[in-house]
Amino acid sequence: MHRLTSRVLDALLLLWLVTTITFALIHLAPGDPATLLISPTASADEAARQRTTLGLDAPLPVQYAHWVGGVLRGELGESLVRAEPVTQVIATALPVSLFLGGVSLLASFLIGTLLGMLQALRASRRTDRTLTAITTALYAAPSFWLALAMVTLFTSGVVWLGLPEWLRLPAFGMQDPAADPAAIGWMDRWRHAVLPLTVLSLPGAAGVSRFARRSLKDAAAAPHVPAAFARGLSRGEVERAHVLRNALTPLVVLFGLTLPGVIAGSVFVEQVFAWPGLGRTMLSAIAARDYPVVLGLTLVYAGAVVTANLLADLLLLRLDPRRRPT
Repeated sequence: MHRLTSRVLDALLLLWLVTTITFALIHLAPGDPATLLISPTASADEAARQRTTLGLDAPLPVQYAHWVGGVLRGELGESLVRAEPVTQVIATALPVSLFLGGVSLLASFLIGTLLGMLQALRASRRTDRTLTAITTALYAAPSFWLALAMVTLFTSGVVWLGLPEWLRLPAFGMQDPAADPAAIGWMDRWRHAVLPLTVLSLPGAAGVSRFARRSLKDAAAAPHVPAAFARGLSRGEVERAHVLRNALTPLVVLFGLTLPGVIAGSVFVEQVFAWPGLGRTMLSAIAARDYPVVLGLTLVYAGAVVTANLLADLLLLRLDPRRRPT
């Protein structure tokens, strides 16, 4: 119980540090949101009145105390640009990022783990080297470059390459903009989701496969594995009971570190494919100097990271008895 309390307090301290540093940095960065909300020909007095209306004329410690007080009351303030509560802005964008991040995370771990198992336990040396080269290239590819390459190939390049017409996939948005919103079905939405989900899943699966391959090779090289074969166990039984089980702990750690991506999504992928998720909302808020939205999203991102790490740490205590306090 003491260990759990200590971990929770550490997580809260880290969350406070991240949000406080972010608050200071965005307010000290060049740019004034008041000047972006008024006419370019407005006078200095009009800009000053706008700053007063937005509450930006108060000293920075006062603004920080006001924001922290709102957070403790469950209020994240109001968007300077959209003139609506930050909680509403986040609630609108969150389902989009949860869909992209959740599906891509599950696909990444499913494909990556199976591929890592194939490389570590079943593949020949030549096949292992080939798959390693492919996964390394995919893992190293920048997401924005991969997104643009997929758009070029499966949107504008389908006809040029002579590929079947059904392979031509939508590149932007979540649905057909020319269709009646009431008549849009799940098939149209999934067609629009193919490219962003592929761009998110491929590098993730490549990274997981390399990690799983290393973990499974280390587990297979443990001294008790030959002893299990000597006792007459089949290859499948040894792999399930003595290799996969021992490789589970590092995969749980990786899953805990990757889990925040379900909420954070991918800023570049959402921007390239025009999906209105949290990442694209964050980019728009930064460009507009929309301080409350930036801080609210930072709080969500940081909270997701520290919560996922805390849950992964607690799960490790359950999976690995060696980590439990004596």
